[in-house]
Amino acid sequence: MAKESTFGNMVLVLAGICLVCSALLGSVYAVTKAPIEASELAKVNAAIAAVTPAFDNVPSEDMREVEGARIYTSRMGGETVGYAIKVSTSGFGGTLQLMVGFTPDGTIYNTSVISHSETPGLGAKIVDETCAPRAQVKGKQPATARLTVSKDGGEIDAITASTITSRAFLKGVNAAYEVFCSNCMAETTQNQENHEQE
Repeated sequence: MAKESTFGNMVLVLAGICLVCSALLGSVYAVTKAPIEASELAKVNAAIAAVTPAFDNVPSEDMREVEGARIYTSRMGGETVGYAIKVSTSGFGGTLQLMVGFTPDGTIYNTSVISHSETPGLGAKIVDETCAPRAQVKGKQPATARLTVSKDGGEIDAITASTITSRAFLKGVNAAYEVFCSNCMAETTQNQENHEQE
């Protein structure tokens, strides 16, 4: 004869199911955590290599977090050759994560789009290194250039039909430059003074 279903029995069965599911999810997380972290680190290291001059250190090991951004210092033979600054900004489709590379004097060396949620065929063109905003900021010195889209009085062309994405990208570049000015400029000046004294 079947057992009569009671509230207590239902709670026990539900609790047992939840316990088994939690254990399975925990196991999957434990197995996949290391590969996911390694993949993310590889993505960051590739972005750093794309936006700074050649280096011989491991910039991801020389990371500091300030003002919601991450700063990675690239060195060659112990000398600082560049800074890669990871920032996030809001695009048309969601968060746009960028890596902006600067030479020690504050010139933009290159940029990389790490992740985005922009519209395919329109804003998603921002991942292409040859698209107008990315190509046009290379080699610019943000202290003297107007890094905004031409519609807003700046000197950078927007991606056709994707002005919001272009604005978000440039906002991220300008935010990275502010982080550079407040955190890296003093280090660069100090390094130059040390070399002059030697």
